[in-house]
Amino acid sequence: MAHHGKLLSILATQVDEGLMSVLVQFYDPLYRCFTFPDFQLLPTLEEYAYLVGIPILDQLSFSGLERVPTSQEIVDMLHIDESLVGAHMTTKGGIQGFPSEFLIDQATLYGKAMSEDAFEAVFVLLIYGLVLFPNIDKFVDVNAIRIFSTLNPVPTLLGDTYFSLYMRNAKGGGTLCAVCLCCTSGLFRTCHRWSPSRRTKDIIDSCGEFSNVPLLGTCGGINYNPILARRQLGFPLRDKYNNILLEGVFFQEGKDPQGLKGRMVRAWRKIHRKGRKEPGPKNCIALEPYTS
Repeated sequence: MAHHGKLLSILATQVDEGLMSVLVQFYDPLYRCFTFPDFQLLPTLEEYAYLVGIPILDQLSFSGLERVPTSQEIVDMLHIDESLVGAHMTTKGGIQGFPSEFLIDQATLYGKAMSEDAFEAVFVLLIYGLVLFPNIDKFVDVNAIRIFSTLNPVPTLLGDTYFSLYMRNAKGGGTLCAVCLCCTSGLFRTCHRWSPSRRTKDIIDSCGEFSNVPLLGTCGGINYNPILARRQLGFPLRDKYNNILLEGVFFQEGKDPQGLKGRMVRAWRKIHRKGRKEPGPKNCIALEPYTS
């Protein structure tokens, strides 16, 4: 499972839901970060990539505009007989996919037969469909299959996290998605010893026409502001974050009158990165213009 990163560690993540419920009270919906008196903390692409052990590819991960994979493509991905693909692909809640029971049976069969590649493919797809990108109970939908096929799940995963936080705040409460709890919990456990500047050569700072990073998740689109992670990355805060011009965009799937999805798709064709030395010397403090 090496090329699928550290997905098994997500399954073993212990989440303190009480602590997370307290934490989300510090979430700032305008700037999309957790705001403390002299510090902003936010999930980033690079941190999620480190947590799940999967690199971010220089390409669009998932838009929802992709065609449904053909039976032969699913056979190639999962090593499942084509007749079984046709017999078990079904529609539930208006979207195509496989019952999880069928995939579990296939994984069990391949495991007993010591068919490593086939077992791994089906098992990892189950993680994608039931843990990372769940939609319908006991059902792995075609979106999970699409994301699995791209080998680039991190932008979609982060998009779903921010979308979940946004919707929870907009509704005045409610629960966060399971993977949001797991990854955000993992982020806060590891942030004290993790430094993106030591683990990555550069940071995705913006995409295309956007001044920040647009994210397309399974339920819609949203963006986040890496500029607010300066202190988190070990660089000084030079000004109050509300003095920084930040653009916020959001849409729900099926409700996109401004055509944001198309703009986000195009934006990911031109990724802007900042080298680890560009923000200046390391100095994890808040300067007077910020604290005054």
